[in-house]
Amino acid sequence: MTSATAAGASAAPAAPKSRKSVTGTRKTVAALFLLPALVLLGALVVYPIGYSVVRSFGDASGDGFAGFDNYKALFTDDGIRTALKNNIIWVVFAPTVSTALGLVFAVLTERVRWGTAFKLVVFMPMAISMLAAGIIFRLVYDQDPDKGVANAVWVGIHDTFAQSSAFPKAHPGRESPLTAQGGGFITRTAVHTGRPVALPLVGVAPDQMPSGAKKAVQAEPEPGRITGTTWQDFTRGKGVGRLGAVDPSELGYAGMRIEAVKDGRVVASAEAAADGTFTLPARADGARLRLPAGNFKEPYNGVDWLGPSLVTPAIIGAYVWMWAGFAMVLIAAGLAGLPRELLEAARVDGANEWQVFRRVTVPLLAPVLAVVTVTLMINVLKIFDLVFIIPPGSSQDDANVLALELYRKGFSEDRPGIASAIAVFLLLLVIPVMAFNIRRLRREVRR
Repeated sequence: MTSATAAGASAAPAAPKSRKSVTGTRKTVAALFLLPALVLLGALVVYPIGYSVVRSFGDASGDGFAGFDNYKALFTDDGIRTALKNNIIWVVFAPTVSTALGLVFAVLTERVRWGTAFKLVVFMPMAISMLAAGIIFRLVYDQDPDKGVANAVWVGIHDTFAQSSAFPKAHPGRESPLTAQGGGFITRTAVHTGRPVALPLVGVAPDQMPSGAKKAVQAEPEPGRITGTTWQDFTRGKGVGRLGAVDPSELGYAGMRIEAVKDGRVVASAEAAADGTFTLPARADGARLRLPAGNFKEPYNGVDWLGPSLVTPAIIGAYVWMWAGFAMVLIAAGLAGLPRELLEAARVDGANEWQVFRRVTVPLLAPVLAVVTVTLMINVLKIFDLVFIIPPGSSQDDANVLALELYRKGFSEDRPGIASAIAVFLLLLVIPVMAFNIRRLRREVRR
């Protein structure tokens, strides 16, 4: 027994085995598997960040040291200041609107029969690249209502309540009794009862004449009344038709408004019939006849969505169209995990659906809403594609953002020092938001 113990004591201790990770994998093996990823991370992330930091202190040539001059330009250059202002607008509104719509969609789709199909439709824009979405919305926001969907809808709504004139191009021809006045036209001399008045105009294409227009008729004189005709004084064919006289093929200006003006006041008015004829009472005797400017108002052409004042909200609308589905899916996943007994208890206690939503659902979803909002904030700080594609060249300066300005400074203006400074500035803006998001996610895991 003693000899065995002595032999055991004299024996060399066994070599310690290589420690294993929690999953049972040896650390050396894990390091070997991680090495390619770490190399790529260093080459594609760490090195570019370090190089950008160094380059941001260089001059335009890259050989000299510019100090903090490039960073000073971030707050003195007009283009960068506009981009910074627009980035603030993006960060405030785009994530908020996208998250709010995602919340509404997620809650409502729980209560509709075809909720899954609706979610599919709302999420579908996420399958489209930013480039394709930019091209789509460039067409949607086209100024021409015949091309742009947004203006087609807007013009349709507008014309429902305020119909545009059918004669925007009409004007007096040669030897006309009319002269221009205040956007409309007025007779050169006064008119009198019993004498028919001719008010010829030209300039309206035959296919643009009102659908109710009929062949013009020469007005007959009426005692104690002023009669007349207003018509399209043009007949196709060289040398065909008589100037200033109603010809058989010419159409009347149906709906044209005529006013009798005496001493600066409108004493009577009438609207031309389908054949262009009109009649005014005796009190118009001695007045001059005016075709007011309302007859010649240009048709409403919609909203300049991509103009300087609306271009940023218009692009944010395109972004919301794409990312509201992303927010909806994440919020719907959080909504599915809510304890239903709390919602039912609130309803039993007498709360209506709005109170349940505002006082129970939203507070319980607060962590999910925060994660979605912060994720979208990181995303919009780097927005580039939509702002590059959607605005026309005349409005791109007004829609400028930091990522686009970085591209411009680095490639269009060949100022890599300032471009690198913008890149570093963007990184500094993103880091706090990312840190907040990571800390919140870790807190959720611990729970």
